[in-house]
Amino acid sequence: MGKYAPLGDFLQAQQAALVPMTFDEIEEVTGVKLPPKAQLHRAWWSNNASNNVMTKVWIEAGFETEQVDMAARKLVFRRVGESSGRVPTAPASKDGARKRHPLLGGLKGLVQIMPGTDLTNPADPNWDDGV
Repeated sequence: MGKYAPLGDFLQAQQAALVPMTFDEIEEVTGVKLPPKAQLHRAWWSNNASNNVMTKVWIEAGFETEQVDMAARKLVFRRVGESSGRVPTAPASKDGARKRHPLLGGLKGLVQIMPGTDLTNPADPNWDDGV
């Protein structure tokens, strides 16, 4: 049993689809301090199964992270399926090679487009002036 296994047990026991937690609450559930990278880098909380040991725990429990707020030290675990007991992997080709790059989707949810923004407008209003 890994040191983060209690988090997986805790998440599986939840009935709600969204489980908001603070970093302190996660430490209380697991009984161990979060590593410094978890405190400083939002990427540590990505849903890439090869990211770190704890990521595998919440994915195996059927959850993904979202709404990670590093300043407030909190996030939301969102149920995405039933506990599979295994980490999902990218489909493999006949020779066993991965079809997708492991970082595909690693930045999902980090960019937000404000309502009313027209993405077809050039960012530079002078983009065609004699260049």
